[in-house]
Amino acid sequence: MVKKVLFYGVTIFIVTVGLALALVYTYQDKIIELFVAEANKHIKTKVDVRQISLSLFNKFPQVAVTLDEVNVHEALPESEESLARAEKLYFTFSLWDILLGNYTVKQFYMERGEVYIKVLPNGKVNYEIIATDTTTPEDKDFSFDLESINLSEVTIHYIDQQLKQTYEVNAHQLAAALTISPELINIEAEGQATIETIKVGTGEYFKGKRVDLQSALSINRQAQTIALQPSIVKVEEAAYEVGGSIAYGGVTELDLQLDGKNTNIQSLLSLLPQSMTEEFRQYRSEGEIYFNGTVKGKASSKHTPSVNFSFGASNASFFHPDVQQRVDKIYLTGSFTNGKHQNATSSVLELKELKGVLNGRPFKGNLKYSNFNNPHIAFDVQGMLDVGYVLGLVKLEQVRSGSGLADVRIAFSGNLNEFKARPGNSTLHTTGDITLHNVSLSLRELPLPLSNLSGNFMFKRNDVGVSDFKGKLGESDFAVNGMFKNVMAWLLLENQRLLVEADFKSHYLNFDQLLSEEQNTPEKARTGDSYKLAISPNIAFDLSASIDRLRFRRFRGKNIIGEVKLRNQVVSTPNISFRAIGGDFAVRGNIDARNRNNIKVSTAAKLNSMSVDSLFYVFENFHQNFIEERHLRGLLTANIVSDVFFDSQLNPKTELLQAEIEATVRNGQLINFAPMQKMSAFVKRSELANMHFAELHNSFWIQQGTIFIPEMDIRSNLSAAPVVSVSGTHTFDQKMDYKIKLPLFSSRRPDKDARFGNVAEDPNAGNSNLFLTLKGSERDFKIAYDDERVRQKIKTDLKQEGQELRDLLRGKKPKEKQKEVELQEGEYFDFN
Repeated sequence: MVKKVLFYGVTIFIVTVGLALALVYTYQDKIIELFVAEANKHIKTKVDVRQISLSLFNKFPQVAVTLDEVNVHEALPESEESLARAEKLYFTFSLWDILLGNYTVKQFYMERGEVYIKVLPNGKVNYEIIATDTTTPEDKDFSFDLESINLSEVTIHYIDQQLKQTYEVNAHQLAAALTISPELINIEAEGQATIETIKVGTGEYFKGKRVDLQSALSINRQAQTIALQPSIVKVEEAAYEVGGSIAYGGVTELDLQLDGKNTNIQSLLSLLPQSMTEEFRQYRSEGEIYFNGTVKGKASSKHTPSVNFSFGASNASFFHPDVQQRVDKIYLTGSFTNGKHQNATSSVLELKELKGVLNGRPFKGNLKYSNFNNPHIAFDVQGMLDVGYVLGLVKLEQVRSGSGLADVRIAFSGNLNEFKARPGNSTLHTTGDITLHNVSLSLRELPLPLSNLSGNFMFKRNDVGVSDFKGKLGESDFAVNGMFKNVMAWLLLENQRLLVEADFKSHYLNFDQLLSEEQNTPEKARTGDSYKLAISPNIAFDLSASIDRLRFRRFRGKNIIGEVKLRNQVVSTPNISFRAIGGDFAVRGNIDARNRNNIKVSTAAKLNSMSVDSLFYVFENFHQNFIEERHLRGLLTANIVSDVFFDSQLNPKTELLQAEIEATVRNGQLINFAPMQKMSAFVKRSELANMHFAELHNSFWIQQGTIFIPEMDIRSNLSAAPVVSVSGTHTFDQKMDYKIKLPLFSSRRPDKDARFGNVAEDPNAGNSNLFLTLKGSERDFKIAYDDERVRQKIKTDLKQEGQELRDLLRGKKPKEKQKEVELQEGEYFDFN
């Protein structure tokens, strides 16, 4: 029995479908012709359609007129732009309409399309495409009597150029049921959509918000009003109940009420401009949060309705889902209004009596944000804040981590745009203070950690008074007392200068760390060099400095005291003194870092009793190995005036160095110096290995990569050459050209005739001098006879002898003269 019923049922169904297909196939041309004719009566603009077909199965059991790849042109003269585009449009009617020969479209479907609605600045619109049909109903074989509209993946763009408003909504699935009578149109809509953006003026709202809609409204055609029944609009997890009325007969008149249901922090932030809430989009809330408001008044290009909202929280929590930190026990009352002028200028956002708990520590505060076009901000906050906990909650990109406590009691008010225009005119009012207690910070832009920060910062308008601010940067410590001027402008605005007037003290500064590129430069900005010096043009200071110890490479300084000034990337000092290298050092001068790759250091320095070998060691033998710290002993006193140039990695530009040096070395020694060993033919090797001299004094100058050494006498312990004269040049690429004068045979050799008795000595006989040159590089040099100086000496001696002869003829006693050793030109000494 069951099989028979099933058989007959299937048979009836197949027969019915077959008859329906036959009817559709038979009448499809007529139906399409009637549809096109009726559509042309109602639509005034051009419509492009790739294909029109009739289908039984697309919207079964309804018959559907299907339009593929539709483009409806907008209703603006001479415009070729689209009002709507869609992959599919369906207009459906019943199978019985085919049998009766009278076709009435009841449902409309639009799939995968876009709609562009415009209001031009002159008030014209692009959507008036429906023409009035004057045909009486009795004459119609095909008509439209819509009972429902269905949208699937349709994006609606609305641009009002008069009101400067933009709406973009993507309707994923939206169905609207229509009941139409001569006086009323009742609509019940339900579906899901995404609000891509709502822009009103410069503000952006509801960006990327998922919305579920359940709405009922009634349109009174005669009264030209819309009654909106309490409707539920869900935004993300929050729900709003919207109700009220809209009059559209003349200027649109709104009277709407909005109440939040299951509201949270996101539902509140959704109502504020995107620019104000972007940083808080990821945050969530728990607890009781309420929200309600009204929109009342005229809405047109000349009128904006009054908007008033109130909101608040009671025992709520605020947190970021990716971190453990949260703000608990939040209580606040807030409000928003667009003010008496109903525009952004008169708008005010206010948070009152805000209080909460951060990691067990209470805080409180207030906020008022006025005039969204020209913002005026006022806030105050009080509380002992856990720095690490706060940083974990707010997730600042510039700060990796932190710890310690900050006792904050601060109030701020001011107009930001006025402050930008006139930062120096006290347009901001800041009062209160912040006290740090053992705060540590790890910054992304500064790999060196800041630790053990403590001190008090007293705010007064644009300046901050700093009291006993102590801490460490890496291994270096500091203590600062003074004034930080123009702080707020420097923090909030571009290209503003911070001026620090303070006393600076330190027990230890490690410039190996402070100037290390690896430790004071973000990883992405590193070039691979060892050091990097960059002075900000937006920082200036006047410091009275006292530093116990300082380190840089091999240099160690103690008891550094002086005044230091920074202006426009130029560091200057009238007086800095310190102990280093066993002696005293005093300097005045400046460091000009305006050109980062050509840093100029101009100084006038005085050195007193510095150990020469330590000086060579500290300065790494001045990057040469001809004469090194192992060769030298003695105490150096000098006056040095110099201009030294460096690139940004502190590599010296020796070709640009200029200096004048007046130096004295006392109690000096020259130990195992190779050029001196070459003179062992004249002086004992034991004496040459450790040459002593009581004092050496000379003036040097350095220019174009060359050291110029005027002639100087070195009085030493060498028995055969107690006085050695040296002059010449020495380049930074180690090319040497020295001139040396040695006295020969300072003590007479034994007379071969002495065995016959005493020989009378000539009291006028003098010592002989040997003129030599030392030329070459530090590894390949040669000592040779200086024939040029000998010729000059002979010329001078002949002139002198002529003078002596004339003096002798006049009865004057001749002067004693020294003998010069004369060698053949080009002859070299074989000192080995």
